[in-house]
Amino acid sequence: MTTSQRIALAVLSAATLMTILDGSIVTVAMPAIQDDLGFSPAGLSWTVNAYLIAFGGLLLLAGRLGDLIGRKTMFLTGNVVFTAASLLAGAATSPAMLVAARFLQGVGSAIAASVVLGILVTMFPGPRERATAIGIFSFTGAAGASIGQVLGGVLTDALNWHWIFLINVPIGLVTVLVAVKALPADRGLGWSAGADVLGAVLVTSGLMLGIYTVVEVERYGWNSLHTVGLGALAAALLGAFVIRQATARNPLLPLRIFRSRTVSGANVVQMLTLSAMFAFQIIVALYLQKVLGYNALQTGLAMLPAAVAIGGVSLFASARLITRFGERTVLVAGLVLLLAGMAWLTRLPVQADYVVDLLPMMVLIAGGGLVLPALTGLGMSGAAADDAGLASGLFNTTQQVGMAIGIAVLSTLAAARTGTELAVGVSDPVALTSGYRLAFTVAAGLLATALVVSVTVLRRPGITTEPAPAGTPVPAF
Repeated sequence: MTTSQRIALAVLSAATLMTILDGSIVTVAMPAIQDDLGFSPAGLSWTVNAYLIAFGGLLLLAGRLGDLIGRKTMFLTGNVVFTAASLLAGAATSPAMLVAARFLQGVGSAIAASVVLGILVTMFPGPRERATAIGIFSFTGAAGASIGQVLGGVLTDALNWHWIFLINVPIGLVTVLVAVKALPADRGLGWSAGADVLGAVLVTSGLMLGIYTVVEVERYGWNSLHTVGLGALAAALLGAFVIRQATARNPLLPLRIFRSRTVSGANVVQMLTLSAMFAFQIIVALYLQKVLGYNALQTGLAMLPAAVAIGGVSLFASARLITRFGERTVLVAGLVLLLAGMAWLTRLPVQADYVVDLLPMMVLIAGGGLVLPALTGLGMSGAAADDAGLASGLFNTTQQVGMAIGIAVLSTLAAARTGTELAVGVSDPVALTSGYRLAFTVAAGLLATALVVSVTVLRRPGITTEPAPAGTPVPAF
């Protein structure tokens, strides 16, 4: 790996770390934000939801735009928007101002994040160096989630909640300045290669509406007219988008990309895996605070071994293992470890000993350090070079949708079980623990399904592919 490649990788990883930090750092500061700005309990959730809806809804469109106008241009634009929005969020004096700023942060994050993987696979074409780069990239993602929880508690306690956003400003400015020289220039395919305006409107509105419906499930319930009606409308918009892509002369999302079992299978596995793993992160944190009585900082520190385990494996082991055994073999091994860790959580007691009842699970979660790099390589390797931005946007979209669905479904199931237990006179800690156990059981089922798909759908082990040359059609495997 050359010096210029190392600098470029550092820039891409720093931008990704900033995005992931911003997703988790807010959670521990929410009580302080509510007290200061006067958010209602329902309104407070929009400090998270506004970001998630914009981020998840725009990834696919942004990824394709990166192919058309240049990925470097999109990356720089996204980071400028995100940095400016962070300044606006840090200066917020009202709920409306903060929610608007969080939405703009989501827009900037989507623009930048959608093309990062596309830049990576074109900068690192060889299997060994690409596996190393993806391992480092995955490490920043794994570390960012837990660092965000710890950093959010420290900044909020030592300074105030405004600094959880203002800290992004100097990082964002440095990232943009270095990226101007460090990232390779690319011209893109041009608007004529796929400027499908109608398709863009359909997919963006469908994804945003769908994610909004999912994140509001806990408030309205699965069977409410609100959820069913908006869910049906979102499905109709996405269905119309698929029809449009099958008939458009220059589609936004060429359906040929799904002819690759590798691309399709990796995205399905990612959605199932992250549905389980994001819920793990949220629900374990709730268990630590509501059942065991940990404060925000203690919770972040308690979750730190999982981040260290995932990050260490992705940084120091994943590239070597993928090069030697192939991406699918490493993916399957990682999923087995994750499934064992999730199964361990299904037996959590009301009065837990951290070392005995939680630390072993934190070690098994190291399987995520194998799963994430392997999935990233598989998700990108089946796409033609001209579609790298599109494949990157698609991969990030399934990631966000998976996380949104996972937390909505599992938290709703946990809350329903807890309510049932409370109705028959069970104490709060016992009822909460029962609900969390149910959530972990369902999460284990999702991981088991991901394991089955990995074994039956993805290409045989031992294969680590080079990205296809520009213009090469994606084969049907």
